[in-house]
Amino acid sequence: MTTRIERLQGRLAKLYLDAFLVTDPTNIYYLTGFHLLAGDGFLLVSTDRAIIVSDARYALALQEFDSDEVVAAISQDYYDDLNRICQTMKITVLGYESSLSYFLYDVLDEVMVADLVPFTNLIEKMRVVKDSTELAKLRRAADLHTAGFNYLLDQVQPGVSERHLANLLDFWMKEHGAIAAAFPTIIASGTNSAKPHATASDKLIADGDIVTVDFGYFVDGYTADMTRTFGVGSIDPELRDVYQIVNTARQAVIDQVKVGQRGDRLDAAGRSLIDEAGYGDEFNHGMGHGIGLAVHELPASYGPGTPDVKLVNNAVITVEPGIYIPELGGVRIEDDVVVTHGGPQVLTTAPTDLVIVGD
Repeated sequence: MTTRIERLQGRLAKLYLDAFLVTDPTNIYYLTGFHLLAGDGFLLVSTDRAIIVSDARYALALQEFDSDEVVAAISQDYYDDLNRICQTMKITVLGYESSLSYFLYDVLDEVMVADLVPFTNLIEKMRVVKDSTELAKLRRAADLHTAGFNYLLDQVQPGVSERHLANLLDFWMKEHGAIAAAFPTIIASGTNSAKPHATASDKLIADGDIVTVDFGYFVDGYTADMTRTFGVGSIDPELRDVYQIVNTARQAVIDQVKVGQRGDRLDAAGRSLIDEAGYGDEFNHGMGHGIGLAVHELPASYGPGTPDVKLVNNAVITVEPGIYIPELGGVRIEDDVVVTHGGPQVLTTAPTDLVIVGD
């Protein structure tokens, strides 16, 4: 089987490159399996070599790093050494990630003899298609999120704060195998739930609140991203109706997930239902995005203006329609879905029927 580094090496000649410089730590991990913090070195991939360069802090970890295709070097000046390596290997055209900071580009421009050529999302596009190992990790992550949500429901009662619930969920997830949160957990109750990116606050959960929980945690390097909305006690009848509209839209989008599907058409499958119900102005974000080693991978977003987004086999996307009514509350339901030739595979198994706590 061709390795990820070999896939990248096979592309270099077609891109008119002698080598490619990788500085993004997630991309380094994707290609090599080695964890390097941002700014702590780089990976250089030429047509026949792959070299990780870092400093003495990583010496032991690199000695223990078991790889048949990556060699390591310890440096006291990363980019002076990069220039020397490139000259030794007769690298005259060096590609780099366009996400590079201007400061680091300025350093490279100053020290490098090789010509520098930027590329956007070269490795990120490789990451879109997940292999069986990646899909298994994403499935485990999604299963943990379902279990975490079920745990959280048992902790909800009037008088407990959003922040306390977020802290309980964080502790439970990490105690049961999660490494870290992919983003600050959203627990938004009552009118706070009308803010799509509300953060957990000191607001106390009250009877009659609708509550949105949006969370993502890394499990073995890969993150799921799940949102559920539930009610506490007797909620406004309009919010019950809105919930059903959002849930129907979610399923309508999932039903249209297939290889080759355009992003705008996928979005329209759900957005049209929300528009027809009279809530088009209250749905103010995209329908979803890719996930994997990061919580936002390619496709970074798909919505009405994304005809160029085309779903590919074994990509993993979120489906997350929502309706947000100021001064009343909001509803969002989000699933993680694998795109396959045989149709969509939904990873998130938490029930999507409206749950009322305290009934």
